[in-house]
Amino acid sequence: MSLRYSAGVLLFRRTHTLEVLLGHMGGPLWAKKDAAAWSIPKGEYEPDEEQAQVAAAREFTEELGLPVPDGEWLALGEVEYGSGRGRKQVTVWAVSGDLDPALVVPGTFDMEWPPRSGRIQQFPEIDRAEWFDLDLAHEKLGKGQRPFLDRLAELAGA
Repeated sequence: MSLRYSAGVLLFRRTHTLEVLLGHMGGPLWAKKDAAAWSIPKGEYEPDEEQAQVAAAREFTEELGLPVPDGEWLALGEVEYGSGRGRKQVTVWAVSGDLDPALVVPGTFDMEWPPRSGRIQQFPEIDRAEWFDLDLAHEKLGKGQRPFLDRLAELAGA
């Protein structure tokens, strides 16, 4: 049983409330799902080859097609979730900034689709990005990543 490592950036801004930018997971498995089908922009890395913060910046750019906005990186720590071969340790930083979701140009991944068809198709890593207040973000975000919202709220005094 091996642990996979992932790192990401939770972009946040203050409007009339604290909001976070999440990406809706791309591909056919997520197309018709909404609740718990969104994610913090993140991706896997090998900890013996790369620092988590470097990976977080790289993965943000790969998933959204835009660099992380300038700003202070606030450590939100780590969370482990999943089981068996799907066990993952995710490290996230929060960065205050703004980004227009209409400018997002997501990276892609290859996947056999339909299953057992032998056809490899390309899908966007995320199919859209949106800003959500923390309450709505709790509903949208996958369960394993929700602790990061609570940590951000505590740090931001929300």
